[in-house]
Amino acid sequence: MPVREPGTRSRSGNAMGRTRSALLQATAECVARYGIRKTTMVDVASRSGVAKATLYNHFRTKDDVLAALVEQHVADLVGTCVATAVAEGLVPALAKAGEALAASAPLRKAAEDEKALLAPLLIPGEGRGWQVARDGVAAVLTAGRAASGPVEVELVLRWCSSQLLWPLADGTARTAADALVRGLGGGSAAVAPAEPDTRAAPLEARAGLGWPG
Repeated sequence: MPVREPGTRSRSGNAMGRTRSALLQATAECVARYGIRKTTMVDVASRSGVAKATLYNHFRTKDDVLAALVEQHVADLVGTCVATAVAEGLVPALAKAGEALAASAPLRKAAEDEKALLAPLLIPGEGRGWQVARDGVAAVLTAGRAASGPVEVELVLRWCSSQLLWPLADGTARTAADALVRGLGGGSAAVAPAEPDTRAAPLEARAGLGWPG
């Protein structure tokens, strides 16, 4: 019976993770340069230096790679904002979220040239991508010692989504974040998460071009 070399599985997993990261980075760069509609799987493979066959091993369609890109960016932004909320408070954390969304090159390219393709991201819906976003918002609110129930999470998520087409002007992110936090009740005291409001009608799921929904 063949004996697996120690660490082989770990190295293989690390290599796959690096390839996936390279593909997502290449996708972001292609979207920033060509736009969503004009970016192709060939562009992504070429930009990342990965064979097309390897790209298709990771992602079957352009929709899949775009959805994975959104999910990764959400996870990265949540990590940054949670750390900021713990160290500096909720207002700087939300300000950082607004600034990051305003500065995203792929989002700005889409907002300038392909507004209709961002529409599915403007109204939070159901699905894995939106659940990742909601969990992330709840984590940031909790780290900032604010209420993190469904109402608070939805309010912050909608505020973040609004930055896609209408990003905050330079220097205004903190002021806007401060107003939002005051609307949430200050974000200065720990509050137990609220029970889900079962009376609220679920938001309509929105699907489109790989976006979460």
